[in-house]
Amino acid sequence: MPKLFDNLTTDALINLTWGDFESHYEALENEVISALNIEEWMSRWTILSDIQEELYNRAYVATSVNTADKSAEARFDAYMEKIYPNVMAAEQKLKQKLLASGLSVEGFEIPLRNMQAEADLFRENNIPLRIEEEKLSNTFDKITGAQSVDWAGEEKTVRQMEVLLRDKDANTRLTGWKKMAERQLEDRKAINELWARFMEIREKIARNTGLDNFRDFRWRELLRFDYSPEDCKSFHDAIEDTVVPIVNRLAEKRKQALGLKTLRYCDIFVDLSDEEPLQPFSNVNQLKKGALAIFNNVHPQFAAYFKKLDDEGLLDLENRKNKAGGAYCTEYAYIRRPFIFGNAVGIHDDVQTVLHEGGHSFHSFETFGLPYFQQRAVPIEFAEVASMGMEFLAQRYLEKGKGGFYSSAEAARAQSEHLEQSLMFWPYMAIVDAFQHWAYENPHNGKNPDLCDAKWAELEDRFRPFIDWDGYEDVKMTGWHRKPHIHQIPFYYVEYGLAQLGAAQIWKNTLVNEEKAVNAYRKALSLGGTVSLPKLFESAGAKFAFDAVTLKHAADLMEKKIIDLRA
Repeated sequence: MPKLFDNLTTDALINLTWGDFESHYEALENEVISALNIEEWMSRWTILSDIQEELYNRAYVATSVNTADKSAEARFDAYMEKIYPNVMAAEQKLKQKLLASGLSVEGFEIPLRNMQAEADLFRENNIPLRIEEEKLSNTFDKITGAQSVDWAGEEKTVRQMEVLLRDKDANTRLTGWKKMAERQLEDRKAINELWARFMEIREKIARNTGLDNFRDFRWRELLRFDYSPEDCKSFHDAIEDTVVPIVNRLAEKRKQALGLKTLRYCDIFVDLSDEEPLQPFSNVNQLKKGALAIFNNVHPQFAAYFKKLDDEGLLDLENRKNKAGGAYCTEYAYIRRPFIFGNAVGIHDDVQTVLHEGGHSFHSFETFGLPYFQQRAVPIEFAEVASMGMEFLAQRYLEKGKGGFYSSAEAARAQSEHLEQSLMFWPYMAIVDAFQHWAYENPHNGKNPDLCDAKWAELEDRFRPFIDWDGYEDVKMTGWHRKPHIHQIPFYYVEYGLAQLGAAQIWKNTLVNEEKAVNAYRKALSLGGTVSLPKLFESAGAKFAFDAVTLKHAADLMEKKIIDLRA
């Protein structure tokens, strides 16, 4: 039996080839397993899986931190073409071997259930299609990462232009938004063509597994055992019935406060006070310092985790040209470290993003103590409770006097902004999720960009009727172009809405007993994927729910808090 990798350095890890893995997988496949050696066998499988996963994540990170880096792109392509197919096939054999053995280990009921579902869904002829899908995802990043505009004689990324959406001057907001939108519309044809290719590939993937549509495939792939597509549609209805009226009331107050006849998209982010827009930091070091203090107030262990990431160079937070958009937290599983990627430009949204991704990273740290990699596979719906929960837990510590970023008055503004944006998020989430259900239930229509535009516009009217798009109909109907999840991680979005409801319940618990609420939150993070999704919510002190009653309780409390903060 070949010896497993010992003390593997990062430089050595990123240069591994399939030949370095092959003999280890073969040894695990050929070994006779029993109750006497099952734990040791699974431990070796975990090491092997952690190494190949870190190799993939490092290759992916390299392409997103610099979308123009040809060598990084080549390394990623090499992984996808030469390592990924072999790893997937080898992992499938080990899953089948364990399932056939009838053996298990402590705390493995849920991972075993997931493994069975993954093994049932696996088709070798889908591997090249998943590789092509990953390459298309990189192409999407390259298209959007290259978007920039000239503003006052300076080249600005689209992300940097978002600062203008917080400007007090309505004309500046509108002009900046218009410039940004015009640049994004220049890529309309390219993104439409890319979307058609995504849809075709995903249809083939579904057909190869004998399923009617990609939505049904994705449901199984995402291991959604605890809810159905119909539950999601019920959630959309609950949002329409309970949250949209609240958001409409807030929008009307916003319109009056700003002295506007109608609200454009560029008007929904500006602060309503007479003060200048919140400027929490002028450089990324200040952002990290403030976030560290906030995390320490929530729980000292969270600060220790965040400091470790900073000390070890595992935070890439500043925005720059040719950097992929958005933010994420990924894992380097072999070295037991998360990595946080962001695009900070000096606005309050950046603070929220670091809090959010920080929550993900703490979740990773808390689960690294579980012995087997399958136990660390957390349902996405609860993974987002970790991140959104941290956003809510951190709100009371935004003041400079507590180590944060703002004066007392500014902190109140920041908190009310967070709550208002959270309420506004639910209708937007419903648009994104409902759009994808429609697209994949009706793939013939879903691959037609014109019909996609019409559907998105219809959903905008249903869930965000307060936004005036007059004169900017093309911007309105191409909103689906500007949500990377739709293109790159299909159906990964309702999780945010469900998780926000869980996070709001955790926040409600802190108003009664903060220490107890934080400890329950942290305990739930440490469970990883060893219990069911409803049980994870319950452990954190929340209810996993889609109903209007639970949603209304949370939304009403959020609206009341906004009114109190702005009084």
